[in-house]
Amino acid sequence: MYVVIVQICVKQQCLNSFISATIKNVSCSIQEYGVVRFDFIQNIEESNRFILIEIYTSKEAQLEHKKTDHYMIWKKEVADMMLEPRVSSFYDNIFLNGSI
Repeated sequence: MYVVIVQICVKQQCLNSFISATIKNVSCSIQEYGVVRFDFIQNIEESNRFILIEIYTSKEAQLEHKKTDHYMIWKKEVADMMLEPRVSSFYDNIFLNGSI
């Protein structure tokens, strides 16, 4: 498994628009071949901070995700909503839901 953690900080006035756009992207992403899981979470104490937890069967599946229309639309739509550039970290899965 190939795991991507994306940290995002959004302008406060863009919260609703960002959430709406991201839910559309996540809803399409979870239907892609090679996507195991795609979570969208919001920080409780700092409501303008979000994390995407993306789990793919392989790095290639993640690269294919970045070519999809829904991702390209999301990326363009939310670009000006960011308070700072989003940060991605990449991981190999060691243990996920009871599987190694």
